[in-house]
Amino acid sequence: MNNLDKLIAQFEKFPGIGARQARRFAFHILTLPQTDADEIAKLITTVHETVIECESCRRFFARSNGNVICNICDDGARDRSKLMVVERDADTLSIERAGAYDGLYFVLGGTVPLLENRETQKLRGSGLKHVVTERIAEGLAEITLAFSVNPDGENTARFVKSILVDVEGMDNVKVSELGRGLSTGSELEYADPDTIKSALDNRH
Repeated sequence: MNNLDKLIAQFEKFPGIGARQARRFAFHILTLPQTDADEIAKLITTVHETVIECESCRRFFARSNGNVICNICDDGARDRSKLMVVERDADTLSIERAGAYDGLYFVLGGTVPLLENRETQKLRGSGLKHVVTERIAEGLAEITLAFSVNPDGENTARFVKSILVDVEGMDNVKVSELGRGLSTGSELEYADPDTIKSALDNRH
C-alpha cells in the first residue's frame, strides 16, 4: 500500500466519511501548495499539545494558563442545577449557538447502537455517574438527555437512565429529554438554533 492509499484509508476512519469522500480529501491535499500541506501536517501533530479534554464535562478545549477545566465549566454564571448529557463535542457547540441553555454539560462520547450493546464500553458511563454524584451534592435538579432523535439516540437515553438509577439522590433529580422540536432521524449537531430552542422548551 503506497502513501496515497494509506492517507485515503486514514480519512475513511473519520466519522461519517465514506470511501468516495476520503479519496476527495486525499486528492485535495495533493493539489495544495506545499506550505498549506505542511501547515495541516503541523496542526495534526501538535493539536494534542494545545487541546485537552475538560476534566469535568469531557469536552475538548484549547488549553491556556494551565487550565484543566473548560470555559463553560469554569463560568460562575452558569446554572449548576442543570446538567445536559450530549453525544459529542459538536453538540455542545450547536446548543450554545441556540442560546437557550445556561447549565453545564457532560459529553458521553458517542451512542449505544440499538443492536450493538458492546459499544457501551467506549462511553464515559462511569465518568457520568461520578459527575452526577458530585453535582447532586451541589444541588443538581435536572439532567437533560440531549441525544439524536433516532433509534440509537433513544437506546442511548435508556442506557444512561439505567446507569444513573442507583446513584444516591437521583430520586430528587428530574431526568428530561429533548422535545419534538427535532424531527425523527435528526442529528443534534446539524439542527438549527430555532429547532434546538424549541426542543429545549418542550423537553419532557
